[in-house]
Amino acid sequence: MLIDKLKSYNIILASQSPRRQQLLKGLNIEFETIVREVEEVFPSNITREEIPRYLCELKSKAFELDFFDEKKIVITADTIVWINDKVLGKPKDFDDAVSIIKTLSGNKHEVITGVCLKSKNKTHVFHAESDVYFRNLSDEEIKWYVENYKPYDKAGAYGVQEWIGYVAIERIEGSYFNVMGLPTQKLYVELEKYIDSL
Repeated sequence: MLIDKLKSYNIILASQSPRRQQLLKGLNIEFETIVREVEEVFPSNITREEIPRYLCELKSKAFELDFFDEKKIVITADTIVWINDKVLGKPKDFDDAVSIIKTLSGNKHEVITGVCLKSKNKTHVFHAESDVYFRNLSDEEIKWYVENYKPYDKAGAYGVQEWIGYVAIERIEGSYFNVMGLPTQKLYVELEKYIDSL
């Protein structure tokens, strides 16, 4: 069982996101949080799932090789919202957040999370995708949400676990937890395979 296999390892989650921390705790994995600042810029010629895969690996590269010993594994992740062949990042301000949610209103969008597992001798990147369907939201609902929840740290300007998730999402195809920011089921499976390969 993965929990037993991890007992001899030091797992590090490189994320300030309280949601990712909560989700990793939900897997009963013991970990510490260490964050290295990275400028999240990606090349203009990459698209869709390549973006979060690139960014999560970029975050892992902030941990220099001498940080690692034989038993350290760093987990990094990046989540994007993809709609109309473009990426929706974190909103810059109130008006930007309102504009982003208006784009999502009444439409389907994709949430794609890239995850990187890095140790001294091996790097493994994978991703998960979920389709999210929003009902049509009124301007009043959108502005109320942004005013009260201030979703400026969230890709796509919303948190699935917040009020808007309860009232706007008609259905999700794929992992709910992926929409929260970490595909827990896939991470569990991939982490076990990763440990077995070390």
